[in-house]
Parts: sequence; structure tokens; C-alpha cells
Amino acid sequence: MKLAMITLLLASTAQAADIPLSNLTFTNANGQPTTYHGSPALKMTSKDGTHEAIATIPGVTFRDGTIDVDVSGAPAKGASADARGFIGIIFRQQNNSRPFEIIYIRPTNGRADDQLRRNHSVQYSSEPDWPWDRLRKESPGMYESYADMQAGEWTHMRIVVKGRDASLYINHADQPCLIVHDLKLGESEGGVALWTGSDTEGYFRNLKITN
Repeated sequence: MKLAMITLLLASTAQAADIPLSNLTFTNANGQPTTYHGSPALKMTSKDGTHEAIATIPGVTFRDGTIDVDVSGAPAKGASADARGFIGIIFRQQNNSRPFEIIYIRPTNGRADDQLRRNHSVQYSSEPDWPWDRLRKESPGMYESYADMQAGEWTHMRIVVKGRDASLYINHADQPCLIVHDLKLGESEGGVALWTGSDTEGYFRNLKITN
């Protein structure tokens, strides 16, 4: 079964192509085509409910460029009170595994009635050596920021990568809500993958990758 929402747009060809679900490389992930808020989408959850879920896009080597995608994340049924609906995009992934760079969002923080939580709405990290908690402890406020979003609703993410720099734009904003000038894997290249946290019910549509 083909998923219309999985499309790759390569700058060299300017042609889009649907990616069969069977071609994705799933790691601890349950993935299935569905319709969400009226749109074809990929639903993805953690297979074991304990570890993150990853779906690597086939045939992509990404160094510099732009990744556009619509995501919707919310805490899964039965998740703990501190679940945030973590969902995002892995880039420069090595060997369909680790290490990788990642930018993700915490949708429940976007309209929380607590400023500190709002400040943690979007996040950059680099796994496994630079997880979010290490970055927050060693460089408070440098790798996370605020952006308006709602859990369970579509949020557009645009990630722009060049060299050691990355920027995140949310919901077609003119200005980035997060700027990173020292990507921890340096000027590397690698794969692109969809990502959800262990306690997230996530949806993806309209993925476009421009190298």
C-alpha cells in the first residue's frame, strides 16, 4: 500500500515520488497508513511503549538542504502525566541507527499555563552523546525554545541545514524559533527519519526533502 503523504522532492529532479510503506525501515515502531483530520497520513507509535520509534526514509543521503513535514503529536493513551507528545525529524543519521541529529517538538508545552514549560516547546539534540538533558544542564536555553502549537493538531516543521548550522521554522513563520550553530556531528551527512517518543501517538504527512 502506498502512502501519498510520504513524498520526496529532490532539487536535482524537481519530481515528487510516493514511498511505499514497506520500503521504510522501522525501528521499534508500529506504522500504518490512515486518515487523520481529513488527510492521508502515517500513524506511528512505539512498539514496546518504552523506547523511541523511528522510521528511516529509503535512499536518502542528506547533508545540506531543507526538510519540510507536517506532524501531529499527542500523549498516547495511558501515558504518564509528564508525557509531552514528542515528535520530530532525524537528519544526518548514520547507518540507519545512531549517531544522529534530531529536532523535535513537545506539543503539549506550546500552550501550557507555565512559562518554563513553554520555553521547552522545541528541542535540538544529538544522540547518543548530546541528549536533551545534557544540553539543558550544560547550556541552559541554548538548544530549546518556544513556538505556538497544539497537541493533536497538525504542525508544520521546516528544518534548514547548512554546514554546522540548523534552523527550525514552525507553521510557515518568517523567522526561525530555534537556531543551532554547532551541530554536534559537524559537517556530516546521513539519512533522514521520522521520530516519535516512547509515549507519543504521532502522525506524519507531506514530507519533502530538498538537497
